[in-house]
Amino acid sequence: PHAKRVGELLFLSGIGPRKRGSKEIPGVTLDSAGNVVSYDIETQCRAVFENVRLVLEDAGATWQDIIDVTVFLTNMKKDFPIYNRIYAEYFAGPGKPNPTRTTIEVGALPTPIAIELKVIAAVG
Repeated sequence: PHAKRVGELLFLSGIGPRKRGSKEIPGVTLDSAGNVVSYDIETQCRAVFENVRLVLEDAGATWQDIIDVTVFLTNMKKDFPIYNRIYAEYFAGPGKPNPTRTTIEVGALPTPIAIELKVIAAVG
């Protein structure tokens, strides 16, 4: 499952940018062998954040309930500045959830994606 509730905490695991109900990954161009030719981190970030919103809503939570975010990037040096700007649009400032955040660079993710989120929300 993408979400598990324990008491008043909701844990979201491994949310990536893949379009719900399909194998399409927004912002990724693959060659005929399935290797990444290019990717657009901004498109992937926005798709991931939309997927987080959908999973939260499915579980009866809202964006404002988010209290902690762990972000996995495959290329910190290249992607962090863009990701950080987009993250601020969604998470930081007045009227936004302002969760704690940890960002980690990983060598690869299980599918040809450049970003994945793990989220904790407080609900109830």
